[in-house]
Amino acid sequence: MAAAGEDTLRSVPAAGRRRNSGRDARGLPVRWRPLMLSRLDLRGTALDLRSALSRSEGDAAAVTEAVRSILDDVRRRGDDAVRGYTERFDGCRLDTLRVAEATAQTALDGLEPDLRAALEFARDQILSYHESQRSSEARHERSGVEVREMIIPVDRAGLYVPGGRAAYPSTVLMTAIPALVAGVREVAICIPPDRDGQVPATTLAAASLAGVHEVYRIGGAQAIGAMAYGTESVGRVDVIVGPGNAFVAAAKREVAGVVGIESLAGPSEVALVVDATADPVLVAADLLAQAEHGPGGTAVVIAWDSDVADAIDAALDGLLAVAPRRAEAEATLASGGRIVIVEDARRALDVANAIAPEHLELFCDDADALVPMVRNAGAVFCGPWAPAVIGDYVAGVNHVLPTGGTARFASALRVSDFQKHVHVVHLDEEAFRRVAPYAALLADAEGLDGHARSIRIREVQA
Repeated sequence: MAAAGEDTLRSVPAAGRRRNSGRDARGLPVRWRPLMLSRLDLRGTALDLRSALSRSEGDAAAVTEAVRSILDDVRRRGDDAVRGYTERFDGCRLDTLRVAEATAQTALDGLEPDLRAALEFARDQILSYHESQRSSEARHERSGVEVREMIIPVDRAGLYVPGGRAAYPSTVLMTAIPALVAGVREVAICIPPDRDGQVPATTLAAASLAGVHEVYRIGGAQAIGAMAYGTESVGRVDVIVGPGNAFVAAAKREVAGVVGIESLAGPSEVALVVDATADPVLVAADLLAQAEHGPGGTAVVIAWDSDVADAIDAALDGLLAVAPRRAEAEATLASGGRIVIVEDARRALDVANAIAPEHLELFCDDADALVPMVRNAGAVFCGPWAPAVIGDYVAGVNHVLPTGGTARFASALRVSDFQKHVHVVHLDEEAFRRVAPYAALLADAEGLDGHARSIRIREVQA
């Protein structure tokens, strides 16, 4: 949509809401009615792109208020509060919050062989990539001052794995493996339960495969609160990572500072920069792949060819008509789906950088030539054979990525998110004498007498 007050922005509104195929209240077939994605035509404009492409805040204030109430309750009442919110939001009563270790192993043993092989392949890919992120302790010496840097893992990490609309064993691997590579000794996972109080078997199997056995059937803001503050059943953690809905993202924002967080990994986002060579069906399929996660996400096409934009619209309607998760995809497309028309590839990358999407696909003839123009994106996928879905599962890169425009300053989940860097400084007497006068003068300039005295009392004794 046009930003408020930007009359020069040409906006083509959606023609109307799609109607679901299927049957109406009388049992008669309902005809599928196609709907174009809303369009923004930025050709010939000189607008501030961040303003023109700004995201709707929606009910952010209401979500934050609700989350603060939940977190405060969990901090005060512990397990009782967690059980109460689990019954309220997930529809199940729980006697125990933790899943028995044997249950996860049983789930792994019961996997269909091909699925187990796929999980093992994904695990090995993710492990290999994240092991390449291991940092060696840096050492530095100048003017006789020796500094080395110790890399120390946090003691305890909390992982949030979404549930509800789908099972996410891949997110277990994406969050657990870098924590374990970092050297974290205690890793706890929170996963929302179903109405029977159970966690999906594939998700439990992934936890067992990754070597994590501390699993809790807790979801939402109450899970974040339990890990941040600790309860009778859930030990307090040092870092919380993992994607989630708006309530989970808001809860992570609220507890940041009490614990570390990697980024605000919220509802899924994708932006695709396409030229005339792009296959409309493949582009539409990649849009739906991220849109099917459900409400609150973003799915944007950026093109400088109107014909390919029209073809993508038509292909999207065709795929939506038969999509099993059509309701979730439509919810995303209704609020966060659009096509942006620009003059050329350079302007397209300007738009992409203003959006700062979680996933950026360069669906162009020479995608590699555009990569140097990327400034803001969680992850970049080049060409028709590198869809974001490959990154979601088996590329080895992490799929816990910054969302909501935070790719302007945040990065994908990394091994270093579970580590602290501690400086260790050593000087002998000769080095101290060499650098002490400079330190004393700086202390004097700042009016910190105690600092200066700490230096000069040693100069006298040395």
